[in-house]
Amino acid sequence: MSTPPPPTPSTEAPSWPHCAHGADPVTDPVGCRGIHVPGHTACLAHLNDTDCTAYLTRLAPGADIDHRGTPFTETLLGQLLSALTDLTTPHPHFGGARFERAQFSGDARFDWARFSGNARFDGAQFSGIAGFDGARFSREARFHEAQFSGLARFGGARFFGVAWFVKAQFSGDARFDEAQFSSIAWFRRTQFSRVTRFEEAQFSGNAEFGEAQFLASDRWGPLVCEERVDLSGAVFGAPVTLEIAADRVSCVRTRWESTATVRVRRAEVDLGYAVWTAPVALTAHPVPFTDHGGAPVDESLLTGPDRVRVTSIQGVDAAHLVLTDTDLSDCLFSGAFHLDQLRLEGRTTLAPTPTGFHRRGIVLIPLIHWTRRRTLAEEHHWRAQRAGQPPAPAGAVPEPRRWRTGPHHPDPARTPDPDDVAALYRQLRKAFEDGKNEPGAADFYYGECEMRRHDRTGTPKTERRLLWAYWLLSGYGLRASRALGWLATAMLTTILLLMAFGLPASSPKQEATGTVPAGGGKVTFVIDKQDPTNPVQDRFTTKRFDKALSVTLNSVVFRSSGQDLTTTGTYIEMTSRILEPALLALAVLAIRGRIKR
Repeated sequence: MSTPPPPTPSTEAPSWPHCAHGADPVTDPVGCRGIHVPGHTACLAHLNDTDCTAYLTRLAPGADIDHRGTPFTETLLGQLLSALTDLTTPHPHFGGARFERAQFSGDARFDWARFSGNARFDGAQFSGIAGFDGARFSREARFHEAQFSGLARFGGARFFGVAWFVKAQFSGDARFDEAQFSSIAWFRRTQFSRVTRFEEAQFSGNAEFGEAQFLASDRWGPLVCEERVDLSGAVFGAPVTLEIAADRVSCVRTRWESTATVRVRRAEVDLGYAVWTAPVALTAHPVPFTDHGGAPVDESLLTGPDRVRVTSIQGVDAAHLVLTDTDLSDCLFSGAFHLDQLRLEGRTTLAPTPTGFHRRGIVLIPLIHWTRRRTLAEEHHWRAQRAGQPPAPAGAVPEPRRWRTGPHHPDPARTPDPDDVAALYRQLRKAFEDGKNEPGAADFYYGECEMRRHDRTGTPKTERRLLWAYWLLSGYGLRASRALGWLATAMLTTILLLMAFGLPASSPKQEATGTVPAGGGKVTFVIDKQDPTNPVQDRFTTKRFDKALSVTLNSVVFRSSGQDLTTTGTYIEMTSRILEPALLALAVLAIRGRIKR
């Protein structure tokens, strides 16, 4: 990538008394913008040799200096650093250092320098190597809008105060390997045009990279952040591998213009409204990252659980997204599209079965779910709103056995309706089916039917009633225990009804009656059978139970028992031969749905 042209000199005079050397009314009316050296009317670069030597001689390690706008050559900067060098270290030691809008031609070697006061390089221009390896910034380090045309080295630098790199431009490689940031590090809207390295960088505060541009980075990290790594609005222009161990990672509206692999440890990751044009894989890294030598990266800053939780993929195109070994129990899917093409690999954790209390009028009806299923956070949010549970305050521990509202839905206006949640379940079910994970898809089918059953606006009443019956009898064909329970109940009821009303007192016997004509001749016999009648007493006996059980078991498999039944018993058997085989089929369907691959 070509180096950007040097900026055109501003015609605006600086706010400090400046040197004005070389001013030209046409080309540069301001001239040199270097601040006056105390007691002189010229900057350090344009002092005569005698005055320059006298000024440098008076300096001592730890002195405050002010050279705003001053143009430095390698030689002049070397003389200044030598004057501030602490012979016991031996490294340069600055008190407060002001280099705003200074120009460093050639290499600027601040390696191992110590800044006891604020270090201000706002708007500074580095045309060669900017060396800050091992530098120590005890207070603020400001590089706001600084321009680094060559290699920028901050390897092993320690920032004890806030580090400001807002809108800085790194036209060459930028290396922050093993740098340590004890407070907030601001890299918002910073442009990294070439290779960017943060290998083994440690951030004790937030690492703010919002709207930064990484145009050629192929690897980013591994870095460790005790709090949040904010990549919101950042742009990655080349194939890149990110390795981040942090408490939180925000990738809201982050744009990947090529393939990317994001390896994360311990963090909550927000991918809301991110944009990618090629496959992006987010993976929970199972072990600590390693450096080039194979040694594990120090993660002592992090104390949270060793899991990666994705909190949102709202508004993204999930067609190119792959999530591996992630926790999606609080993930918000609403607003995402192409969810049916989302790939979930490895061990994916989703929200557990909703539990809690449901309010109907003034009565609290406890809901107990005996079978676990994987659910979406949106279902929990909707159930919490429906139950009238107020959202938990920020940072508060949710009450046990109550519906969870989640951090992103403090008001009902942002809670999805059942028809919206049903669409999410439907798309994710297809994603699992395409991945040949039928048992996983079964949970989403259950969730889809649940939302349709509760949807009073998009689902007709007749369909809702059918879904209620389907849920009650077999859990939408997915709860074998429920179907078998109803089958056992139906069979027991059939047995009791047959014993009470269906079996006759005794097996009917055939009778033959005839008339013999007086004059002899042909005799006619009429054979008839008595109608079965219920016994007056002793209906519930062992013998009658055995007969009733035989009739009931045969009815389950559509077979006739061959038993003589009363008229009532015949209707009872007909009903059981319709209902009980259907319940058995639902139980078989539920078992198949759980073991099919």
